[in-house]
Amino acid sequence: MSKKEAINNPFNIIVIIAALGYFVDIYDLILFGIVRVPSLKGIGIPDDLILSKGILLLNMQMLGMLIGGIIWGIMGDKKGRLPVLFFTITLYSIANIANGFVQNIEQYAVLRFLAGLGLAGELGIGITLVSEVMSKENRGYGTTVVSGVGIFGAVLGFLVADIFDWRMAYWAGGGLGLLLLILRASVFESGMFEKTKTEHKNVSRGNFLSIFTNKKRLLKYTYCILIGIPIWFTISVLVIQAPEFSKALNIQGEINGGAAVMYHYIGASVGSFIWGLISQWLKSRKKALFIALIFLVIFTFFYFVSFRFSTTIFYVIIAMLGVAQGYWAVFITTASEQFGTNLRATVTTTTPNFVRGATVPITSLVLLLSTHIGLLNAGIIVGTVCIALAVFALFLLEETYNKDLDYVE
Repeated sequence: MSKKEAINNPFNIIVIIAALGYFVDIYDLILFGIVRVPSLKGIGIPDDLILSKGILLLNMQMLGMLIGGIIWGIMGDKKGRLPVLFFTITLYSIANIANGFVQNIEQYAVLRFLAGLGLAGELGIGITLVSEVMSKENRGYGTTVVSGVGIFGAVLGFLVADIFDWRMAYWAGGGLGLLLLILRASVFESGMFEKTKTEHKNVSRGNFLSIFTNKKRLLKYTYCILIGIPIWFTISVLVIQAPEFSKALNIQGEINGGAAVMYHYIGASVGSFIWGLISQWLKSRKKALFIALIFLVIFTFFYFVSFRFSTTIFYVIIAMLGVAQGYWAVFITTASEQFGTNLRATVTTTTPNFVRGATVPITSLVLLLSTHIGLLNAGIIVGTVCIALAVFALFLLEETYNKDLDYVE
């Protein structure tokens, strides 16, 4: 495939490879949540320690993703987008295959950290590359395909974990990563990066600290992160803790946590296409994001007033929350378009990982408030703050649709 075709065709090899990379990313994130209990029991962890050890593993994975987001973003701007894509998927694949061989909690913790470290670069570097090789008119279609296809990795995670043993599920994830590594041999480097490297030799590339030493850059970076916060409030609080909320809401029947997450991600995949296409049709990232946030407010309201609803209706609300928060693709595309080529990979890779990392303070605040005012009220307050901050940040962020990205900071 020529570079000209890749620039104009939203189904080019780079978009496909980036989408498959995100597919593997989501597969692993969901898979760990599903196999957490059986895998811990499989290595001899007693029932009374399952929760604490599971939190340890989750924190190790999140730590790996936060550190990896910074490392791979910087390396993507310094050494190139392609080398990072090759290295991260290799690291993830080896770590995931090794996860299937763990015999104790210490091994498991180290390997979850390494898997998180490898996964951290997939989405950000992939979106950066897609944004730079496609035309400014069509790049929104490309990033939409990446997110919409990638999120279906969650569905595969459920199916594999349901059919196979937890060790086999990890091996399958590692095998998918190695297959992706072979496919990436046909991908070419970003022309914008090559131009920056040769024509702007004196310009600092991948200087993460430079984001914080310039007020304008710092504000843009902060606004980007704030816009993504409601997404992980929805996932970490309303969806993952759906069984607990359903009891507080007196839902007529039992809510299965795994099913709630699966329906939500199916909705999120649909939402990725919807909001991505709307941003293209309206020729505005900000308008699409604002409409998505309105939908999120509406279905969050329905969620909290669903007293005595049937399980079917509650699952539909959860799926619609997924559609609403499917603006993830537009959010990351917007972050990528906010900064010059010498900082783009750094920003696009760290932003989603910092948003994911916000899970810790968000869930901690909900837990703290719930002991005083109850789970429902705690969820309403924290959710309102998250969405209000996102709307505030969105109004202050500049429009980037059709923006020429061939520049440096």
